Amino acid sequence: MDHFSTRIADIASTYGTDTIFILGKGCSVDGISPDAFAGSLVIAVNDAERIAPADITIFHGDWVKPSLVANGLRSRLYITSADFSAPGREVLHAPFVPLQNDNSDLLMQRFLSDGFVVEDVLFLSALKIARQVARARGRRQTVYMVGFDFRAEAGISEAITHDYAPGNSADRFFRVSMQEFFFLNCLYMLKDSDLEVVHVGDRSFSKLSAEELNQRFNVSLDRGGAGAASKVQVTAELTTNHFGDRQRLERMIRAARAAGADLVKLQKRNVDTFYTAEQLASPYVSPFGKTFADYRHQLELDRDDFAFVDALCRDLGIGWFASVLDQPSFEFMLQFEPQMVKLPSTISEHRQYLGYVAQNYRGAVVLSTGMTGPDYEEWLLAQFVNCRSLYLLQCNSAYPTPNADCNVGVVGHYKALSDAEPRIIPGYSSHDMGWLASALAIAAGARMIEKHVKLGNTEWAHFDAVAVDLTTADFRDYVARLREAEQMVGSGTKAVNASEHHKYRIAA
Repeated sequence: MDHFSTRIADIASTYGTDTIFILGKGCSVDGISPDAFAGSLVIAVNDAERIAPADITIFHGDWVKPSLVANGLRSRLYITSADFSAPGREVLHAPFVPLQNDNSDLLMQRFLSDGFVVEDVLFLSALKIARQVARARGRRQTVYMVGFDFRAEAGISEAITHDYAPGNSADRFFRVSMQEFFFLNCLYMLKDSDLEVVHVGDRSFSKLSAEELNQRFNVSLDRGGAGAASKVQVTAELTTNHFGDRQRLERMIRAARAAGADLVKLQKRNVDTFYTAEQLASPYVSPFGKTFADYRHQLELDRDDFAFVDALCRDLGIGWFASVLDQPSFEFMLQFEPQMVKLPSTISEHRQYLGYVAQNYRGAVVLSTGMTGPDYEEWLLAQFVNCRSLYLLQCNSAYPTPNADCNVGVVGHYKALSDAEPRIIPGYSSHDMGWLASALAIAAGARMIEKHVKLGNTEWAHFDAVAVDLTTADFRDYVARLREAEQMVGSGTKAVNASEHHKYRIAA
């Protein structure tokens, strides 16, 4: 039991929020943006991890095993009474206590005790884990119960395309509906406890609707996820061209928004550990000092800077994310509860760090694939199973990229992958000159396009030749070209348009 409690506390410690989601498979969960789950501990029951990646999954039925395996293991820890192995994941075993007609009182008694078993009513075991988290954190936790509709006739989430659960409709009706009784008991027993339980749904005891939950977490169903609206997301890649100057940074963000960009992207790295001591000590002439270390430290944004960016972008209605180049930077960014992070081509060989992000992050991950081949793609697809969505961006890392090396056709390959796995989102990171390759990428199926931008030139700073100057109309024109391309590509569904008519009609 000590090991069990320690593992729960260790997993919970990776989150800075006091919120926990317990995830079921009821159809009401389809109204909740997966973004809402990204910054909190998620405990899934049975195979609900198929809806959104979880930290902990609890189950006892043998039918759950093939469902989890067939759809890819998406939890960090599995707690079960079944004979189950999960390569690359941890499994803890606990005894299962079946529910019988004459022992419902004992079930609720166990719920209040210190011991742990896998209950027939699985959300009770999930709530017991939530109580352990509250004790480990030493403060009250808010637990959102999502996907628990207690109505078998309402059906299950659309994400469950094939349901492995056995039993006829009458069996399911009884098992699902009777659980409402135990849930109401829990609400009564947990009054003034270390858990505030919030049921999300449309029942009389629901505290929030799905839409109200989205509003509480400032997310929406069409915000940058695998099920995002069809609009291509255009990202203005600021890199470090703000020079650590907040006023310059604000001008760049406002200019990108005015030009029609959907997102701006920044960078974060731990300068002292990312570079070697020799690199940091090398001469570099800039207004910030005489060494490369002086220059790089000036370019890095601190916590207050990122908080400023977050507030500004919310006010302007534009999204933001950052390339995180090392583990300290990734852990630093988690305080902002990012819905999306970028892992650039430059660190494609840093497999240990990439694997760490794959294991510990459930939001959207953007990956550029410059300087890599098919083996890297295979590795990514095997590793990044926990993230809500995986953006694969074709990229060539030459600045500028020669036309012959753009290889926009790879975007079509990523589109084919996304047809089989909608969680994958194809895209293109443009290091070429102009707009043509980006427009062709949209025709090939890209749903995200990145383009480097800058704010004028200086005599001392290094700018890559492909960055578009925000002090001119060039980036606005670039975005306009992409929107034209998007319009021309259309929906892909063949239809008769209002603009066309038959020139030669058959006489009546």
